Amino acid sequence: MSTDAGMSAWLSSRAETWRQLTPQLEALERNRDHSAAEALQAIELYRSLGRDLSIARRALPQSRVTKALERSYAKLHSIIYRKPHDWRARTLLLFREEIPEVVHELRGAILWVTLLFVLSAGAGWWLVSSYPELISLLASEQAINGVESGRLWTDDLLNVTPSSMLSLGILSNNIAVSLMAFCVGVFFGLGTFYLIATNGLMLGGMFAFTHQHGLAGELLKFVTAHGVVELSVICLAGAAGTMLGEALIRPTHATRRESFQHAATKVSRLLLLCALLLIGCGFIEGYLSPDPDFPMASRVVVGLGYGIVMIGALTGHLFGRRFVKSAVGS
Repeated sequence: MSTDAGMSAWLSSRAETWRQLTPQLEALERNRDHSAAEALQAIELYRSLGRDLSIARRALPQSRVTKALERSYAKLHSIIYRKPHDWRARTLLLFREEIPEVVHELRGAILWVTLLFVLSAGAGWWLVSSYPELISLLASEQAINGVESGRLWTDDLLNVTPSSMLSLGILSNNIAVSLMAFCVGVFFGLGTFYLIATNGLMLGGMFAFTHQHGLAGELLKFVTAHGVVELSVICLAGAAGTMLGEALIRPTHATRRESFQHAATKVSRLLLLCALLLIGCGFIEGYLSPDPDFPMASRVVVGLGYGIVMIGALTGHLFGRRFVKSAVGS
């Protein structure tokens, strides 16, 4: 009787503390920036809960009270030992280490997608040069009529649309094209190849058509400042899309679904950087590229300079990543 009375007294004395556990744990889980006093309080609660759980396991091994205490103890353990949340350090790690690792893994796909784009552009040039009537499949009637009358479709952009609105429209279009090049990779990579090849054909065909009317130099002048990074980002998004296709064709996990989810999570980091690079392209294409008073030499400097920034971002060196020297000899 004395044992039962002692157990009842212990349960009664601890019941109020256990009732407060749920709101305490929820508050600790929601907030990641704890003060020193809150951290000490959590540690003391952890010790106290551990003692109660030890007693409950001996006295009431299969009771609901013991199981509830076990769940609370496990939850508090995960809260105390979780990694500290520092968004600045996490963001720096993302751009300095994780994205360059994805780029390094995709280097083969990036090379092949870029080669496909270049070959498609060459094919577009040859087709339109040999059969000029094919330009109607690649360009709008308004653009064709403008070039035939000696004017590019880009000549009056600043007169028709304010630079701010133009930049926003161009940015939205570029991001949509890049996302499309990535998303169609779910068709086992074939959709990505089709989109990249189509864009290459269009670019080569338009240059061939403008060359026939003496405007290729003006078109090159327009695309120089933003084109280096913009076309590179499209190829990067296409390479990311091929990873989705490869995950479905040759899964690296137990199921194709798990393999696809792993690949999508990994390359989504690269798409974040691509979107940021396209924001810069949108501003350049909206403010500098259509400006006839902006000299060609300055366009080359802007284009090459932004290209160097892109390479620095893709390799992580722009964010402080150190060069790794390979060991020479054994």
